[in-house]
Amino acid sequence: MNKLIFLICSSISFYAEANDLFALADLTAGKAMVEQNCISCHASSYGGDGSEIYSRAFHKVESSAALIAQVRACNTNLDLKWFEEDELNAAAYLNKQYYKFEQ
Repeated sequence: MNKLIFLICSSISFYAEANDLFALADLTAGKAMVEQNCISCHASSYGGDGSEIYSRAFHKVESSAALIAQVRACNTNLDLKWFEEDELNAAAYLNKQYYKFEQ
């Protein structure tokens, strides 16, 4: 029972932390990073301006924590060499523009 309580509290803490971090993010910097590094890759995969990846019916990202994790995975896979604050800026911009997870 104690393990279950710990896991629940840890999960709540992680999600709250992700939303708090969005509040501190630089949306202008995030937008620039997305436009410079993400749009061309998404456009080649999904056509158009690439934004369909965010608004398609089936998308992997279901929470702010998952959004941060996805941005981090793209950063790692594409070897963009973004710092953690860059990842958060991009995730915060994507959240505001497309996902609209609670803050």
